[in-house]
Amino acid sequence: MTAKLPTSKKKHRDTLPTDAALSPTDDADETSSSTGTVLTFSTEPEDDEEGLEIPEELPILPLRGTVVYPHAAIPLTVGQPRSIRLVDEVATTDRLVGLFAAKDPSLETPGPDEIYTVGTLAQIHRLFRAPDGTIRLLVQGLARLVINEYTHTEPYLRATVTPIPESLEESLEVEALTRNVIDQFTRLSDLMPNLPTELISSALNLDDPLQLVYTIATYVRIDLEDQQRLLEINQIDEKLRALMGILGKELEVLELGHKIQSEAQSEMEKVQREYFLREQLKAIQRELGEGDEQIVEIENFREKIARANMPEEAEREALRELDRLAKLPAAAAEYGVIRTYLDWMVNLPWDVRTEDNLDISHARGVLDEDHYDLEDVKERILEFLAVRKLRQERAEQLNESRVEDFVRRRREGAILCFVGPPGVGKTSLGASIARAMGRKFMRMSLGGVRDEAEIRGFRRTYVGAMPGRIIQAMRRVESHNPAMMLDEIDKLGRDFRGDPASALLEVLDPEQNNEFRDHYLDVAFDLSETIFITTANELDPIPRPLLDRMELIELSGYTEQEKMHIAQQYLVPRQIEENGLFPDEVKFSDEALLALIRDYTREAGVRNLERQIGKLARKIVTRIAEGKQEQVSVTPSEVREMLRHPPYGYRTEIHERVKRPGVATGLAWTPVGGDILFIEATQMDGKGSLQLTGHLGSVMQESARAAFSYLRSKGAEFGLAAGYFEKHDFHLHVPAGAIPKDGPSAGVAIAAALSSLFTGRLTQQNVAMTGEITLHGQVLPVGGIKDKVLAAHRLGLDTVILPLRNEPELEKVPEEVRESMRFIMVKTIDDVLDAALETMSYDAKDHRQYLQHGNLFSHP
Repeated sequence: MTAKLPTSKKKHRDTLPTDAALSPTDDADETSSSTGTVLTFSTEPEDDEEGLEIPEELPILPLRGTVVYPHAAIPLTVGQPRSIRLVDEVATTDRLVGLFAAKDPSLETPGPDEIYTVGTLAQIHRLFRAPDGTIRLLVQGLARLVINEYTHTEPYLRATVTPIPESLEESLEVEALTRNVIDQFTRLSDLMPNLPTELISSALNLDDPLQLVYTIATYVRIDLEDQQRLLEINQIDEKLRALMGILGKELEVLELGHKIQSEAQSEMEKVQREYFLREQLKAIQRELGEGDEQIVEIENFREKIARANMPEEAEREALRELDRLAKLPAAAAEYGVIRTYLDWMVNLPWDVRTEDNLDISHARGVLDEDHYDLEDVKERILEFLAVRKLRQERAEQLNESRVEDFVRRRREGAILCFVGPPGVGKTSLGASIARAMGRKFMRMSLGGVRDEAEIRGFRRTYVGAMPGRIIQAMRRVESHNPAMMLDEIDKLGRDFRGDPASALLEVLDPEQNNEFRDHYLDVAFDLSETIFITTANELDPIPRPLLDRMELIELSGYTEQEKMHIAQQYLVPRQIEENGLFPDEVKFSDEALLALIRDYTREAGVRNLERQIGKLARKIVTRIAEGKQEQVSVTPSEVREMLRHPPYGYRTEIHERVKRPGVATGLAWTPVGGDILFIEATQMDGKGSLQLTGHLGSVMQESARAAFSYLRSKGAEFGLAAGYFEKHDFHLHVPAGAIPKDGPSAGVAIAAALSSLFTGRLTQQNVAMTGEITLHGQVLPVGGIKDKVLAAHRLGLDTVILPLRNEPELEKVPEEVRESMRFIMVKTIDDVLDAALETMSYDAKDHRQYLQHGNLFSHP
């Protein structure tokens, strides 16, 4: 069965290029050349007019990524073996072939299920065999087809097909849609310079809307799905609407791209225009005898480099970067980077120093004026000044007798670490040291610093790179030998960006810091003449290698008398001035200050004390402003009247807590100074277990178990029955359960509390104790003795039990405290119990009688 091909108003040959015009013969002309073979076919004109007969079965040629429309001539390239065989066989017959698009363009040999069912009947007009084995065709679409059924898949696809007639209705709507499509295509062609003008002209002159749709769809960029959809639509008005939507989207994309390209072109023209104007300006300046701005800037840098007196390496690097800057245009991106680098280099204090004031008496006076006590610190600073003074006076003699050391060099600066609780004056000491020596002072807080680049700087390859904090501080202080305080060094953090504490190893090492290399500068900068002063509240968080590089100076808490002197000399005058009072308008008695210290503060330093003094001063200001009083003398009664209930006014708490067996008073060290803690023990019927509460750390729990085991082994000596421990459970608690507690120093207090529980003997009310214990009853030394003793003294305790091996540390305790207290040095737990527990009293006997259930106690 065959079908007639419907004819169209326009001849098919009208859409062919001139070089594909049909020949008057049906034979194929074969032309051979060195590059391939060309076959040109011809078709009789009568065939077009009468319409071709379509065979019932056609060979199917799958297309990848394109759709061939009726009335359109398209070049194709065939490379698959089955497709080449198809073309060879078709070329010798009627040259008719079915062109159907593959659904997935990435498939090389799509099967029947992977090909669209609607395609185009086409006729081969020209065939070219290339040397690489491929065939290039020129085909012309004739009509739409639909596949009914595939009949063969080998050696190539064949199927039965049915032609799909085109529906062409002439109406006003179709004419309006056609004009809109022509208008859109005209605008689109203006934005697509690659479209030939002949094609545009021929498309705009077409009268057939259907042929117009197919021609435009062939040469405009359209997605495969949209191409296939256009082919499958039957109604011409729907085809026009679909094409309008596709052209509208493509038009928006091209207009946006054209806008972006125009803006980029305008920007390039602007840059070029500025460059030409700048060059003209340079020429004008040369004619007028004026210097170019860039040349002036470069010469300015050159003069600053010469005046900076840099080391050889730094000067060589600066001049090298300056030569690079001179060769770059000012508009270059790297110009600003190099200029910033040179600005840092020339503004660093390479050779700018302050002369040290080596007058020892002057330095002592300044330190005494700014701070009370702190003799260890003052002595160390005076030693440093004395060494500098003597070295300067004996410089000639020392140089003559000096033996050259090629490994170790003479140290110029000092690296100190002030360790102590908050509020004892660590930070303010740094400023006083700088003032006493006549040096400039720079403070840098390290709390929360987590990035190693904060210390060493960022490499210049990064956008916005800058030097680290050390170099920034040196530039701000404008001195090569300042006193630099690194505050809160124990608060350094670390994360994936590095460890800043490791970066400080070079800064704080006197053997290395003469060649400190910041990543940004990438040249050596000498920090050896800088006095580094670091501060910390505790030593445990500081890495041991870093701690080893610093000279430690411990600042313990103040005694009550020291606080009272500090308040009278420094705190009260400062608060009077800050609150707008005159010195004769308010007077603080020593008793009032002592009441503030004892009842309204509990600290090692004096910060809270100053806050309370400030609060009193403000209340006095209010009275004077209201006209109620002209002068105020602050007494203890005035303190209680203005500050109301004292938060710490309970010194009798210790005596109340130890009025029953099983309670002992221990001493603890904290980052904010010494403090006391109560150890409470009780018992109940049970099976001999020991329960520990109070947020205790693992070390403190081990101390409690060691004390319990030791005392249990001595049960017979305490007069306990043999089955006592098996028939009771024991609970040990350290109050203030929300506060974590750890460490071995509470061992003796735990042993005393348990022993008091077992024997019924109370611990003495005025006794506090500290020390680590062993399983065999030995008492070992612990740390923080001075802070613990000061805490006991501050809370009114007059007797402290200490390990014997800690006796040398009592020399650090202020003399007034040592004279007002009694220290019992112990070696064993038995010594602790003898000193801490009261002798057997009638109450204790009653307690033992109360505990004697079931003959638990053996009686002598």
